[in-house]
Amino acid sequence: MPAISRRAALLGAFGVLGAAAGGVAVSGLPGRGLLDRLPAGVPDVAPGRTVSGEFRSAARRGARTGWTVAYPPGHGGQPLPVLVVLHGRGADHTDAFHSLHLDRFLADGVRHGMSPYAIASVDGGDHSYWHPRRAGDPAAMVLDEFLPMLARRGLDTRRVALLGWSMGGYGALYLAGLLGSARAAAAVVESPAIWREAGQSAAGAFDDADDFAQHDILSRLALLAGVPLRVDCGDRDGFAPITRDLRAALSPAPAGGIEPGGHDAAYWRSQAPAQLRFVAAQLAR
Repeated sequence: MPAISRRAALLGAFGVLGAAAGGVAVSGLPGRGLLDRLPAGVPDVAPGRTVSGEFRSAARRGARTGWTVAYPPGHGGQPLPVLVVLHGRGADHTDAFHSLHLDRFLADGVRHGMSPYAIASVDGGDHSYWHPRRAGDPAAMVLDEFLPMLARRGLDTRRVALLGWSMGGYGALYLAGLLGSARAAAAVVESPAIWREAGQSAAGAFDDADDFAQHDILSRLALLAGVPLRVDCGDRDGFAPITRDLRAALSPAPAGGIEPGGHDAAYWRSQAPAQLRFVAAQLAR
């Protein structure tokens, strides 16, 4: 599976120290070579410990599903709360750390007094859009397989936060609606890939018009009642107009806004410090 191969290559590049039975690998604090410079805006601080692995997802019809948990420095034992990160289309769980560098933003935030938590990211499929499909159900994978696995690893999953960009932004809204305010501590949505009509959606995002109608985010906003929301989008992003409509339809008004930027990692990284602080405040409640 291409995503797993890419994950293995990236983990190798970042210095995997060892692997235990069951396909779990633990890394220490990765160094950087002279040519491995961080993107602009990423804090030049050492991230904490990460643990990665994979499992066969029954909900995703047996698909090999990779995952990574990143801990803040000095916080590897206590039952930390969790931010679950949902990747965009064509990406996988590694993008949260090797493209957006959320583990470094987490380490920097905790160093400056932010309440600690773990960040957990998981593969959802190239263009699944994180909802039930004919080919599998990535939403059930997150709720019924991934969260219980995180709990078995000692993390506190009674209330979880969600963060996603593009396809993952759609997923964060959808999963927050399924969890409701009792279990969704917060949802951070950036550049959400949502549409008003089935015919406007990206190819492969939905099985058919009935699938779109059943899982249309704009018709499910009542399910988000009581869930603290932050919604961001770049002003040059093609999803900016509908994101404005989404923000206007939500009550109370969500945190975040339409800021300078496009539909790209540079914009998403620019929002990470404020987004992670927002998550910390909600998980600490």
